[in-house]
Amino acid sequence: MTGLSFLAALVFFVAAMSVIMAGAWLIEKRTGNSGWIDVTWTFGVGITAVAAALLPFGEGPLERRLMVAALALAWALRLGLHIAGRTRGITDDARYAKLRQDWGADASWQMFRFLQIQAAASVPLGLGIVLAAHRPEPLGWQDGLGLLVFIAGWAGGAIADRQLASFVADKAKRGPICDVGLWRYSRHPNYFFECVLWASYAVMALAWSGYPFGWFALLAPAFMTLLLTRISGIPPLEDHMLRKHGAVFAAYQARTSAFIPWPPGRTGA
Repeated sequence: MTGLSFLAALVFFVAAMSVIMAGAWLIEKRTGNSGWIDVTWTFGVGITAVAAALLPFGEGPLERRLMVAALALAWALRLGLHIAGRTRGITDDARYAKLRQDWGADASWQMFRFLQIQAAASVPLGLGIVLAAHRPEPLGWQDGLGLLVFIAGWAGGAIADRQLASFVADKAKRGPICDVGLWRYSRHPNYFFECVLWASYAVMALAWSGYPFGWFALLAPAFMTLLLTRISGIPPLEDHMLRKHGAVFAAYQARTSAFIPWPPGRTGA
């Protein structure tokens, strides 16, 4: 991959995601349900990443490009369908609703601006996929290792989401906070395994020589971890849970790791 093709991939991803998130803004305005924003973003990143993996931005062998494209599609389908199913059962997403409330009369323009920032911020993720697809070496053990990391992240996220959905649907559950299965060891196991999944592309992209652009793929898991732990994932969600459940959620916070699965503490709040 040359500097010019790297720039072309960057421009392609920015332009495609800008259009897609403009569409997400229109859907949110029409439906009033901001939950569809995350659905649109997920499928948008997946479709754009599949296209970027298959387009001739670099010299990766066709076998790797097809494999990486398939992984990106598998990620988008699982997560996108999961979020879509959840969105059909709500009238709005609490995080975006809080932003609209804070923005007041300027909410529509601010939402459009915010979603365009989301489009630009997704670039490190797309580049991670592109750089993995176009590493100019034959398939080898590194790709196998990356595939195993992807499977671990994909399966772990699916299990966490299924456990939470089963807990919510169980009318005999013992409390308002899901602390069973993976949720006993992490307050956000779905986020943790999402970051594991994005690390798989860096594993496949890195090369000690001959492919300096591959190191930029490390931005994908680094950005996803920053996003989920510091910006739009854990902080607003936990603020919402504290407002809703108070001391019960505070006790869960005190005994349970926020992110990395870890044996729970012996005492609550």
